[in-house]
Amino acid sequence: MRLILLGPPGCGKGTQAARLTARFGIPQLSTGEMLREAVAAKTPIGSRAEAVMERGGLMSDDIVVDLVADRIDRKDVARGFILDGFPRTVAQAEAFGALMVEKGLGLDAVIELQVDEALLLNRMRNRVSDALAKGQSVRKDDNPQSFALRLEAYRAQTAPLSSYYRSKGQLVVVSGMGPVDEITQEISSGLIALQKKVGRKPSTSHLASLSGSVTGP
Repeated sequence: MRLILLGPPGCGKGTQAARLTARFGIPQLSTGEMLREAVAAKTPIGSRAEAVMERGGLMSDDIVVDLVADRIDRKDVARGFILDGFPRTVAQAEAFGALMVEKGLGLDAVIELQVDEALLLNRMRNRVSDALAKGQSVRKDDNPQSFALRLEAYRAQTAPLSSYYRSKGQLVVVSGMGPVDEITQEISSGLIALQKKVGRKPSTSHLASLSGSVTGP
């Protein structure tokens, strides 16, 4: 199962990604983690990325796509993967699509968690309050001003991916505002419905995973 998760900051992608990872036995791929690993391992792409970081520049699309290309060649993604945080733009999505074709791989679905942005701020505030009450650290950008900027960037750069993947018949839209278990169940139902719609029968193991318990790890 090869999946992409879409949704604005604070929508619960991390929670659902963890559940999908446990359910399908496939890794969640984060571009940030890929970047850190490549730099630490001093791979060719890691060296290119480190040079950009030292200049204080932004990672170009070709560097990010090359990071993903290297990562999906590893043995642990033979059964699939979940991408969270990539692609961020339509240009990256197009490059990723070309990469998948080149590797002879298919994308099963793009799951979009839709949320009421007016309620996300309250969710962020509650998350910060809970973390502080437990003595945990919080993100520096977990404040109303920074959060608004993150939402604005998402709307401008990443939200267009919804229409892009809908036009390809790969989009599963799920409300991200309900209880966690309910969202997980809606994702499972959406994946089954999409695979039936495109005439692709889920494998026995995937069907069992999709139809199983919705409680998280």
